[in-house]
Amino acid sequence: MRKKWKIFSYTLLALVIVLLAGVGWYVYSGYQEVKGLQKSEDESRFGQFEQKPEEKPPEWTGTERVNILIMGGDERGLREGEVARSDTMMVASIDPTTKGIHLFSVLRDTYIEIPGHGSDRANVAITLGGPELAMKAIGDLLGLDIQYYVYADFQGFIKLVDAIGGVDFYVEKDMKYSDAADGHVYDIDLKEGQQHLDGEKALQYVRFRHDKLSDFTRTERQRNFLKAVADKMQSGWNIIKLPQIIGDISPYIETNLSPEDMLKLGNLGLKSHQAGSAQVPPMELISDERVGGAAVLGIRDSDELKEYVQEVLATDSAVAAPSPSASSSASAETGDSSGGSDSE
Repeated sequence: MRKKWKIFSYTLLALVIVLLAGVGWYVYSGYQEVKGLQKSEDESRFGQFEQKPEEKPPEWTGTERVNILIMGGDERGLREGEVARSDTMMVASIDPTTKGIHLFSVLRDTYIEIPGHGSDRANVAITLGGPELAMKAIGDLLGLDIQYYVYADFQGFIKLVDAIGGVDFYVEKDMKYSDAADGHVYDIDLKEGQQHLDGEKALQYVRFRHDKLSDFTRTERQRNFLKAVADKMQSGWNIIKLPQIIGDISPYIETNLSPEDMLKLGNLGLKSHQAGSAQVPPMELISDERVGGAAVLGIRDSDELKEYVQEVLATDSAVAAPSPSASSSASAETGDSSGGSDSE
């Protein structure tokens, strides 16, 4: 399973790539575009939420681990004042010391404690208190301090893929879904094979969840596609176009990252490497539960989940394991005759 999680290098994922890949020197030439990602209270889709002291994210000094909650929501069909659930949630974690980047995908139906609101699905937190409450709730779940968030409407995803000229990608199977109740705006119709995906087709691909494992497969599919977007973003022409790309997607993006924060993260991101990735909760810690007649994903042991996160953060897939011959030589030199080894 571990190889399936190796999905990106020098970047976090598609929407954060725009903030990190090359932004170190473009943050000046594209300052107004970058600044536009931070919205005033009047401009923000979350302006109705009161900022509570207990939910205020910790400041990042630049020396400790930095964690970014990345959320995606579909705002089509919402009434004025409504907030979309964060149906895509990922936490990117960077260690400035080791320069290792880890990515955690949070299953949206995970039943968690939401401070001040009891328990509910993880993707509901943003609708109850905005991104700061979501950061607090997901941070408590993982046992991490989350300093930043990036929120994107799915339309921003479409604009991003179109802005980089689409992505050549292999669709692993036919994908078909139709729902007249939504006026067919959510219909999916993709054929198996290598093809060029524009923004609309790309959104269909990452949204498809009608597999045997439903959201488990979808989150993996999202990570694999976003790796392809990351590679395309790193091409010379798209780096040159970065200020324009940021301007195109700015109406659909919100973040609490300042241009200065982006500069620090950009410099760090360009020096960093992929260290690992995982789904949370992992399969072995999930319990199927029903709340109010609806199915949710329970957590068998929340302390074990936090331990699992720390175990993932302690690993680095870029560091090669010692060869069997090297291990044997080391054992001979130290007189170790136990013959035992740690299993993964």
